[in-house]
Amino acid sequence: VQLQGSGGGLVQAGGSLRLSCVRSAGYSTHVMGWFRQAPGKEREFVASITWRGNRNYADSVRGRFTISRVNADSTVYLQMNTLKPEDTAVYYCAAQKGQSWNSDRLPDYWGQGTLVTVSS
Repeated sequence: VQLQGSGGGLVQAGGSLRLSCVRSAGYSTHVMGWFRQAPGKEREFVASITWRGNRNYADSVRGRFTISRVNADSTVYLQMNTLKPEDTAVYYCAAQKGQSWNSDRLPDYWGQGTLVTVSS
């Protein structure tokens, strides 16, 4: 399984970006998620979505970010609105086997990161 993330870039504070992640192996019931890692900080959870569409968000992004998925296309999106400088990070898509995201263990698969830079 390979995950291909894209969509990062430079945006001003208050702007929007949409990240995409395509899963190479086709249709899957894996739980999909996004993580991010800011310079000098640990990688942190951002959002997840189950095959049935159940979503979970980090408190820092809830209300601003929306995760969605198109199962037929094996694609997951992260719509990021009202971006803040503190959202600057490398964003990674991830997949985990199971019916819901298990924060007690690492994802089973990682995509390569895509850089999001939010200027003030």
